Amino acid sequence: MPQKSPVISIVLNAHLPFVRHPELSQSGEEQWFFEALSETYLPLLEVFDRLDADHIPFRLGLSLSPTLCHMLRDELLLQRYLEYTNRQIEFGLQEIERTRGEGELQHLAKRFYDKAVDRRILFTERYERNILKICDYYQKKGRLELLTTAATHCFLPFYTSNAEAIQAQLEVALASYRLNFGRAPQGFWLPELGWAPELERYLRAYNFAYTLVDTHGLIFGKPSAAKGSFYPIKTPLGVFVMARDYYAYHDIADKAQGFSYAGVYRDLYEDVGYELPSEMVKPFLDSKGIRTQTGYKYRTMGCQDRKKQVYDPQKASEKVKEQARAFLDARVSRLQAAAAYMEETPISLCAFKADTFGHFWYEGTEFLEALFREGNTRDDVQFMTPAEYLYKQDVSHFQRMVPAFSSSGVNGYAEMWLDASNDWIYRHTARSLERMIELAERFPNESGIKERALNQATREILLAQSSDWTKRLYKQESVEYARNQLEGALRNFTTIYEALGSNYISTEWLTTLERRHNIFPAINYRVFRHKR
Repeated sequence: MPQKSPVISIVLNAHLPFVRHPELSQSGEEQWFFEALSETYLPLLEVFDRLDADHIPFRLGLSLSPTLCHMLRDELLLQRYLEYTNRQIEFGLQEIERTRGEGELQHLAKRFYDKAVDRRILFTERYERNILKICDYYQKKGRLELLTTAATHCFLPFYTSNAEAIQAQLEVALASYRLNFGRAPQGFWLPELGWAPELERYLRAYNFAYTLVDTHGLIFGKPSAAKGSFYPIKTPLGVFVMARDYYAYHDIADKAQGFSYAGVYRDLYEDVGYELPSEMVKPFLDSKGIRTQTGYKYRTMGCQDRKKQVYDPQKASEKVKEQARAFLDARVSRLQAAAAYMEETPISLCAFKADTFGHFWYEGTEFLEALFREGNTRDDVQFMTPAEYLYKQDVSHFQRMVPAFSSSGVNGYAEMWLDASNDWIYRHTARSLERMIELAERFPNESGIKERALNQATREILLAQSSDWTKRLYKQESVEYARNQLEGALRNFTTIYEALGSNYISTEWLTTLERRHNIFPAINYRVFRHKR
């Protein structure tokens, strides 16, 4: 018999590429992290706090990538985040004075200033600069389910011919998760939702209970999923696979009609840091003198007449509540239609990038809160985490099949990570992976400076596999920086490889590199040894 009502499961993927520049006084790229922390991660925790205080039984799946987890614990980055917040507060005072006599604009300036002050207090006092601790708290309360993903968000289907590469990505990810949360995760977020049938055996070997794919991964699987994306399947080796709800994703993210693009919402890119004279925004010029965002944005999306584009938080809030009801109605309607043809309880898996909410869609975290509050008043739907839902199903009802090669990228396959803009990287990573395996086999029991060098070589080859930089090359975003990150990691690896071959390693150079690329401090290069 089905459960009392169909299920919505919201899963967010919180991830950022590893960016850290201690050699620079101010890095524009580090601001990606600061903005995500201010606009997505902290607002999400505030939503959790409010819902919990009001006894709203919310459920959410949250994938925290190992690179993001490291950055959230990095004292240099956290201190720089506070400096960034201080700059926003000081700039806010300047903006309040500048907009004197401009009622609507000054009201917004005061609003954003107050939020920056509150955010600093929240981060330092309530959360004690430890975001992961709060996430773990809500996981232990049964409100959150924390998933993991590959160590450096590598597009795994491209590396299935190299078992050691896949194993290293998974082993380092598991070690990071255990370090942060003291347990093993149940779910695995495939980076970019990139699935290939060959990945099944690795997920099974590392004891992941389930993973997620994009909708067409099940629809075009072998055989095709009889219940579409409304019900999980089980692979031949026993890994549960759930598919993203195509319509739920497009209801939010579609650029033509998606909720997040409503004209009353705040425009991400209309930042005064790009408009005011450079002498007025000096605190937001990076080390190269390039302007960055201040967080003070007064315009809405949609309207071409700038005089009519002043952002109205009240109108945006009303729109959020209206859309939350519409989103729930749409999910319930589709789930009830599917339930008429199923004995089991159907599910709508609403999977998104976390920074869709708050960063790219300023009102997005408010939307999530409204969604849970609205759902709490209804009997025709319930929220569950993926693992919670799976454990309540009869496994014998799961269809046995293998999902098709798929991803969440442009056109649903792999062109975003393999076209003329970025295909050059793979011959270099393939060669470096061969060399890394060779080093791990040749030096199985090293210690001292050699072990440090081998561990750093492991970090560099993992960083070179990040899908973020190849995606940026494809999208022509921060092209020079993305290429430098890829080439730099490969160059560092090659330098270590050659130094080990000549039996001479510059301790000073290695120490400098270890301080700059300090990710995964407990890494063990032996993850690249052949498994026997």
